[in-house]
Amino acid sequence: MITPDATHIRQPRFMWGQSIMVENVTIDIAHLREWIGKTETRSDQVTLAPMAALSATLDRDDPPPQAGDALPPLWHWLYFLPAERQSELASDGHAAKGGFLPPVPLPRRMWAGNRQEFHQTLRAGETVTRVSRILDVSYKEGRGGPLVFVTVRHEIGNDGGLALTEEHDIVYRGPDAPSAKAPEAPAQAEWRREIHPDDVLLFRYSALTFNGHRIHYDRRYATEVEHYPGLIVHGPLIATLLADLFRRNLPEARVTHLSFRAVSPLFDGARFTVCGRPEEDGKTVHLWAQNAAGGLAMDATASCGPDSNRGT
Repeated sequence: MITPDATHIRQPRFMWGQSIMVENVTIDIAHLREWIGKTETRSDQVTLAPMAALSATLDRDDPPPQAGDALPPLWHWLYFLPAERQSELASDGHAAKGGFLPPVPLPRRMWAGNRQEFHQTLRAGETVTRVSRILDVSYKEGRGGPLVFVTVRHEIGNDGGLALTEEHDIVYRGPDAPSAKAPEAPAQAEWRREIHPDDVLLFRYSALTFNGHRIHYDRRYATEVEHYPGLIVHGPLIATLLADLFRRNLPEARVTHLSFRAVSPLFDGARFTVCGRPEEDGKTVHLWAQNAAGGLAMDATASCGPDSNRGT
């Protein structure tokens, strides 16, 4: 979930045409960009059990979900889960490269950001369809080395038509790219909730989203192979906790837009805080997550519709 500091983007060290050679790794951007426009269509049903399980994972006191209940913002991530066979997984627990996503030859894959627009409410019991398309593949070089960004657009619909559009940014990094120091988080928060990201929380979220990425639950792999100081808190989990903070404080608000930008990683064993503050325009809420030292981990914005009294 780490994004580069834009002030430290450098030019590639050696490149010809649209191929880039960095530390004995050739990144063939022209080949990777052939994935732009590639699509994938999947269908699923908004079932009740994952909703109840995520409510428990977020430590909510919700009643048992019923058919017809509104699906809260970001809870669609419980559906359209990856279903690669065990033999089709790479050593990091992700699907082997070169399927729907391009085969970027960099080992670390992270959640970098997300933008969502809500057109209508998804509800429990519905059959939903998601059409995904690769929007862009681009190369940058940050302070810690090469970065390849892949942007995917998802359009999710039900019987009533388009319900949600989402753009998801994925960043691929080299094996030894250092993490930049987190900038200072905003000082004034109207809402705060402290989170203890222990390995049980991370495991439960990995299980709910069928996320096999080992950096979130396999401590030996995370520390000895990818050389992190601990298990990494999922970017989508942090985003879900921010959206949940919004719901806890404005339960009747109708969300129309959400955007998230990952800034610096969070690790298990150190508490972090999700924070929020309504803006003066009465339509926008600034949300962010900060680490125990007050550094910014994720920055987010939520926009509310004019009929917010109707709920989500």
